[in-house]
Amino acid sequence: MTVVPWFEDFSVGDDLSAVPSVTVTEGYAAAHQMVFADRSRLSLDWPLAQRVTGHETALVNPSLVCNIAIGQSTIPTQRVLGNLFYRGLRFQRPVFLGDTLTTKTKVVALRQNAIKPGRAASGMVGLEIHVTNQREETVLLFWRCPMVPCKDKEADTGLADDLSIMPETISEEDILASVPDWQLEQLPATPTGFEVDQSVAVEARDTVTSAPEVVRMTLNMAMTHTDAGRSVYGKRLVYGGHTISLAAAQLSRVLPSLATILCWYKCDHVAPVFEQDILSSVIHVQKETPVAGGKILDLWIEVFVARGAEAPEPGEGIKVLDWQLAVLVGGEAS
Repeated sequence: MTVVPWFEDFSVGDDLSAVPSVTVTEGYAAAHQMVFADRSRLSLDWPLAQRVTGHETALVNPSLVCNIAIGQSTIPTQRVLGNLFYRGLRFQRPVFLGDTLTTKTKVVALRQNAIKPGRAASGMVGLEIHVTNQREETVLLFWRCPMVPCKDKEADTGLADDLSIMPETISEEDILASVPDWQLEQLPATPTGFEVDQSVAVEARDTVTSAPEVVRMTLNMAMTHTDAGRSVYGKRLVYGGHTISLAAAQLSRVLPSLATILCWYKCDHVAPVFEQDILSSVIHVQKETPVAGGKILDLWIEVFVARGAEAPEPGEGIKVLDWQLAVLVGGEAS
């Protein structure tokens, strides 16, 4: 395989794991906080984190863990046109400051896009991403699907794998197994409005800034995020995890009982995001599962973008993200 692969260079089973491991330091946490302003308490308040988790250092924000893991998985996707979706992402154990993350990336499916006159050939690369800590314990397992151009613009590879092998379902048993043994009752109570079948529009919007800096910090090698000349849009495409992290930060502002994110069932990028776009979120509560000292909330978050002088209300504008996830919240009597 070439150092910077084209779609034709991939084969199912390829192991593309030659990346540096990353020790998550306070510097990483500070940089993440500076860009996203996430208010998740267990990543900010060390004494509270110690009381809730029993660990000596603070929890690493799950969004930061995902951004590092995705960045470590970008050797095969340096030429990416865009990442289409994530599937079945589950945190199997929490990450704390000082932990070291190692990511292994494997090709599990290849599917060329339909050939159309006037459009250069490209294909979808299904990747399995397995993240472990310094004790070789699995931290995170998920799948993602980038779109990569063909070297031959007229290529017809015949590759047509079924992308549904990347599962978007996670069993309730697996989610419950991901719930750590924490003292969740020490967190604030879940606010009114976060009940099943309720929706919460987050009024405070966010302007996308520092996009290339996040890419560089997380070792993301996708050229479209740092070089406008390598983007099909003629300007730098914002890395998808940046949009997701802002959505998670908006969630943290209206859900002070948030302990951690347990999983992403599925996450689809449905339109591109660019620097200076203004993002807003609408959060839909779909399911509630009680656990000791708290509960699991299944959420569906839609993210919308406004550009330039546009100032639509939250939940209006161009939809850019469709995210289904489960979060752990505290503040309930045991």
